[in-house]
Amino acid sequence: DVEEYQPPIWKSYLYQLQQEAPRPKRIICPREVENRPKYYGREFHGIISREQADEILAGVEGAYILRESQRQPGCYTLALRFGNQTLNYRLFYDGKHFVGEKRFESIHDLVTDGLITLYIETKASEYISKMTTNPIYEHIGYATLLREKVSRRLSRTKNESRKASVTSEENTPVEKITSLVRRAALTQNDNHFNYEKAHNFKVHTFRGPHWCEYCANFMWGLIAQGVRCSDCGLNVHKQCSKYVPNDCQPDLKRIKRVYCCDLTTLVKAHNTQRPMVVDSCIREIEARGLKSEGLYRVSGFTEHIEDVKMAFDRDGDKADISASIYPDINIIAGALKLYFRDLPIPVITYDTYSKFIEAAKISNPDERLEAIHEVLMLLPAAHYETLRYLMIHLKKVTLHEKENFMNAENLGIVFGPTLMRPPEDSTLATLNDMRYQKLIVQILIENEDVLF
Repeated sequence: DVEEYQPPIWKSYLYQLQQEAPRPKRIICPREVENRPKYYGREFHGIISREQADEILAGVEGAYILRESQRQPGCYTLALRFGNQTLNYRLFYDGKHFVGEKRFESIHDLVTDGLITLYIETKASEYISKMTTNPIYEHIGYATLLREKVSRRLSRTKNESRKASVTSEENTPVEKITSLVRRAALTQNDNHFNYEKAHNFKVHTFRGPHWCEYCANFMWGLIAQGVRCSDCGLNVHKQCSKYVPNDCQPDLKRIKRVYCCDLTTLVKAHNTQRPMVVDSCIREIEARGLKSEGLYRVSGFTEHIEDVKMAFDRDGDKADISASIYPDINIIAGALKLYFRDLPIPVITYDTYSKFIEAAKISNPDERLEAIHEVLMLLPAAHYETLRYLMIHLKKVTLHEKENFMNAENLGIVFGPTLMRPPEDSTLATLNDMRYQKLIVQILIENEDVLF
């Protein structure tokens, strides 16, 4: 039972080291310095040598000054006392202060963060290098067993239809479970589509003490202490992010829109096989538009297509795209095409684009079909499933060619550039590849029963 679960103990060694790190001590220049940059304070000592800086800082751990280079006037240096020696760093300002990747609002913050980093790296370099060797992320009972336990608990709760007014004692164990465990404990039911997805890590500044959800160690420093997955919220050290498996479970609260969202991210967030916008549009088109003349070739009103886009972004799978709201089926067809065009990574991914183009150039039809099939197998699962479903639909469209005048070749002309784009934004490459893009989609439609 989940009540037996004990949250992991966070490793506090690095936190203790941060508390021990030297504090910054600003050494003020006793005289008024001419031509002092307006973004520096009285810690600026003007043009002085390294030797003079060393004398000023001698014996005071954490002391710092700013100086202008004797050799390169207009270039500035942070001189910092650490480990009984004076360290000199080239200092830059672009609205914020920096000596490396991190940018700070004040020199004081920059020095504070620098002293923390220097102290921890000096005292715990070997410890840091081994942090990823026994990750809590993969700890038995933390992810695997707990997922099963919480799944049973959730299932039992659902079946018993418990009342909302549960006691605080009942809530306490669940509240103790960390965000990582909540993600690991997603119910593995029959409708769960376990597509592999890499985390979308971005550098993040954590307010207050934070611990890495991979190695369980403290994330040290003042700013940019680690990275956060913008899709699921996983917080880890930058070095730990290289070891986290491709098991991102996007949180719907973090997915702000449907259009322009990565395809795999969207389907995992909604727990569907394909993007629900694809299912909804195709369902509507097949219900009332298969015989519509010029389907997918004739454009709907742009402003109405934008309305459909906003409806999906706002309401998700609850969006109403019925005939009573949008009687012109070309609006729905246009919204579907727009969805594919807006994808940050096309359905036929950038990684596979050149392979598809090369396959299309093969003259022998059987060899070409085999080559296309091999490349299809390289597509991410969600992309493959979406493409398969779309091709089945487009095959149905061609079965009504007499009424809609849309055969596989015509649909290839429409969908070629929509489903596949060259990795580099080159107009010449796009123009040169257009006939092969068309041919690929045409072959996929004509041979969907064989290729998929």
